[in-house]
Amino acid sequence: MTKEAKQVLVDMSVNLGGMKMQNPIAVASGTFGYGREYQDFVDISRIGAVIVKGTTLEERYGNLAPRIYETPAGMLNAIGLENPGIDVFLNDYLPSLSQDGVNVVANIAGNTVDEYALLSRKIDKHPGIAGIELNISCPNVKQGGMQFGTDPELVKQVVQAVKSETKLPVIPKLSPNVTDIVSIAKAARDGGADALSMINTLMGMAVDIERKRPVLGNIFGGLSGPAIKPVALRMIYQVYKEVDLPILGGGGIVNTRDALEFILVGASAVSIGTGNFVNPAIAEEIAQGLENYVIEQGLKGINELVGAAVL
Repeated sequence: MTKEAKQVLVDMSVNLGGMKMQNPIAVASGTFGYGREYQDFVDISRIGAVIVKGTTLEERYGNLAPRIYETPAGMLNAIGLENPGIDVFLNDYLPSLSQDGVNVVANIAGNTVDEYALLSRKIDKHPGIAGIELNISCPNVKQGGMQFGTDPELVKQVVQAVKSETKLPVIPKLSPNVTDIVSIAKAARDGGADALSMINTLMGMAVDIERKRPVLGNIFGGLSGPAIKPVALRMIYQVYKEVDLPILGGGGIVNTRDALEFILVGASAVSIGTGNFVNPAIAEEIAQGLENYVIEQGLKGINELVGAAVL
């Protein structure tokens, strides 16, 4: 069967809270740079969405090294949102990425609700952005450093503030470092979220037994990769049953089978993160793998699989 015939037979497009994607594959923020870094390995025009590196109002230099540590089933990172700031991203990086005809999603992080609002206002005035992902695993300096993503009321407030400044789809990225993920998801919904991104990294650490010190310069870091997949699947399953919002699911996806598991428990689209470091062409390969699966199953489109394993 030719590629052209496949495209006629199956519909791989999805709608993630108003953002139309040609297929359900996105690449996660912080693992794909600004897209250009992967141009020798993957045709980004064939990816459903590129979520760019986390962006703040001002330039950030990040945490002290070491900032990355490989674990038996993934990695720890404590980059600290190193980035050139929102204006440099919009003026210097976005134009070339937009030329590739891919959905560009800006991932933003702030220290206060007002910072999130200002970032969204700047983005809304710029063409070429398809959506906004909110990194709410950030400390709120006005709340003594409490993470936005661990308090339902703060989640609702920051989503409302962003929604008031933009017409773009707003997609908060939920932290798994909570006791009740459903209450956080409901708060995001009540704030006006268009979709949910699940999950961010789990907090962890590593110890150097020779030095008798923590490995990471920041002591703690975010755990990603296959080790967190069971947690991500469980949380998406729970939220899908309780909250009527499309979900961008991620956490340890390294092959087509992984991606299918996320879709079957309720994810409308999936996000490839740490897998990009292992195989730079993985996003395009999984996109093709999903299409092949849909054809083999005799389905009309990928959306028929969303939530099919939820009891």
